[in-house]
Amino acid sequence: MSTFISLINFTDQGIKDVKESPRRYEAFRVMAEKLGVTVKSVYYTVGHYDLVVTLEGPEEAVTAALLKTGSLGNVRSQTLRGFSVEEMKKIVSMMP
Repeated sequence: MSTFISLINFTDQGIKDVKESPRRYEAFRVMAEKLGVTVKSVYYTVGHYDLVVTLEGPEEAVTAALLKTGSLGNVRSQTLRGFSVEEMKKIVSMMP
């Protein structure tokens, strides 16, 4: 399974009803699980981003979950593909 780290910001719409954010997260988690995606962690943060979410699953399923969530208009995300130390060892061992 691939790991993805999403840096998330509330939109104007999302911050107006921020009290509903934990409920929206639970709905996202359920939807993601139906797609075969596991939410490994979620943190509400202070600073440049409002949330940091770590996901694990097939690339297409993670992308579908994030696109669906973005289409609801409450958040915008920037997502990074993460590699474990073991994955990086394998990658660099392939270098000529």
